[in-house]
Amino acid sequence: MLHVDHVTLDNRWNFKEIISPYYRIYYIDEGEGWLWNNKSKVYLEPGFLYIIPSFTPCNLKCDNHLSQYFVQFFEDSANGLSLFASNRSIIKEKAIESDIENFKRLLEINPNRGIKSSYNPKTYEKGIYYREYQQPNNAQSQSDYFETQGILFQLLSKFIPLGNVKDNKSRVPSKIMETVSYIHLNLNKHITVGFLANEVGYHPDYFSRIFEQYTGDRPIAYINEKRIERAQYLMVTSPKSLEEIAHETGFESLGYFYRTFRKFTGTTPNRYRFQTKADINI
Repeated sequence: MLHVDHVTLDNRWNFKEIISPYYRIYYIDEGEGWLWNNKSKVYLEPGFLYIIPSFTPCNLKCDNHLSQYFVQFFEDSANGLSLFASNRSIIKEKAIESDIENFKRLLEINPNRGIKSSYNPKTYEKGIYYREYQQPNNAQSQSDYFETQGILFQLLSKFIPLGNVKDNKSRVPSKIMETVSYIHLNLNKHITVGFLANEVGYHPDYFSRIFEQYTGDRPIAYINEKRIERAQYLMVTSPKSLEEIAHETGFESLGYFYRTFRKFTGTTPNRYRFQTKADINI
């Protein structure tokens, strides 16, 4: 978890082209505002919960008055599969009384975990601040830590039927999980479908079909998506050059990195870095 707080906002809460490496969940108790991107425009109104999954482009706006509870957190999946991998979009759900109580309880067991510097994501989305904001997690008692994680799971569960669009009722085969783990741990290496298929003893065509069935993507598309997500994270949280990031995320050339980045994000690496102001000169 990064932040949790209850805040009152005004027309200064007006930020464009935000793409964050963590999740946001809002509960609105007063006022109104807007969340939008090129896919949809969502009205913020009292009595509703909203989620912005990691790496989802978003604009944030309040014209007059907006009172909200919010929590921000990173996703750390054991099998490497993001809950919202196939639906990076803003989702709105009607809140119930237990959701409100969950937010209040989060605040009670995680005091002073609000954003200290500025409500502008482009100001506080830097590696040095992430480390500072996550330090209190290590100081929590074991009971508070588990309760915090449990509440986050409860809040996330409100959005899973919409966010997880694939029918994934059956268990993910161990060979696919092993493949996904290998990909996440070796993004900087040259990875081919033939190599992955051979590692699990499948024919490449059969392997590609099974992989897509459980992840929603063909292997190369999945690998490139994870490489770009890793590149986005590095661009937001580190001062590394684009050449260093391209090499660290397994791209054979800077040109291929630029083309792939634009394909997945709709913008160039230079533009993305400018938008997020990830250059750290502290």
